[in-house]
Amino acid sequence: MSKETNTGPTRSVQRVIIVHGYEASPDANWFPWLQGELQAEGIDVTVVPLPAPDDPERAAWENAVGAALGAPDGRTVIVAHSLGAVTALRVLAALPEPWELGGLVMVAGFVKPLEALPELDRYLASDVNVERLAQSIRKRTVIRSETDPYVPPAASDDLAKRLGARLQVHPEAGHFMAKDGVTSFPAVLDLLRSP
Repeated sequence: MSKETNTGPTRSVQRVIIVHGYEASPDANWFPWLQGELQAEGIDVTVVPLPAPDDPERAAWENAVGAALGAPDGRTVIVAHSLGAVTALRVLAALPEPWELGGLVMVAGFVKPLEALPELDRYLASDVNVERLAQSIRKRTVIRSETDPYVPPAASDDLAKRLGARLQVHPEAGHFMAKDGVTSFPAVLDLLRSP
């Protein structure tokens, strides 16, 4: 018999940190929808407000994500979009070992400079030791689209391979933004609900 509480079955995820990307904000795209769905299930959610999203500065973004994350554990999941993905990976790489993270969902994730966004080259000048992180993260998923105008499929595929992550392809989702018609994201919610 499963243990029941007032919020339904006992969940493995207790805390979700959502990290937005370049030129975005906590109230953009599908972030408010995901936050509302998770909070309705009794999950603690933080959508990190990143400073100067139109002109990202690496240390400032990493400090903001690091402060929101604190000490991760097996019941914490990070959901990161686009430039937020590489930022989250860098924050994890800087943590003193040992540490554990319950899950990582990277939407339109990448770690190398993008031909479509040369203005981010300075931010992306150094790589992340992604392979080393995999051993500390229980569940790893990279979600990408075939029609992303900024992040080529190969960039997300490479990240998934290096991270030993499951790859989920949404063929016509663009860059997973409101202008692409993505204002809710049931696939991410399903990943967070699965044990």
